[in-house]
Amino acid sequence: MKAKIHPTWFNDAKVTCACGNVFTTGATFPELRVDVCYNCHPFYTGTMKLLDTAGRVDAFKAKMAGAGKKVMSKTEKRRLKQEKRLLEESARPTTLSELRSEE
Repeated sequence: MKAKIHPTWFNDAKVTCACGNVFTTGATFPELRVDVCYNCHPFYTGTMKLLDTAGRVDAFKAKMAGAGKKVMSKTEKRRLKQEKRLLEESARPTTLSELRSEE
């Protein structure tokens, strides 16, 4: 291993928040300045507000409500398509005289 490649470790690094809170922790710098800490962060203080942007919750509920509907399998779709095609073929005239009588 190479010697002296690791930064020095400060066990009592002073952390100062923008709100004025000061605490100590271990870090590679002797003094740190932060914008948000546990004392002023909305999540930890309980002032965090969740916003439902563009009705995402309603859209999810609608999606889940539609999930209970019966889904048709590919095999079933193919069978119905085949039946429809056969029905259309049987409705077509089979002879030239039948074709002329339709007009």
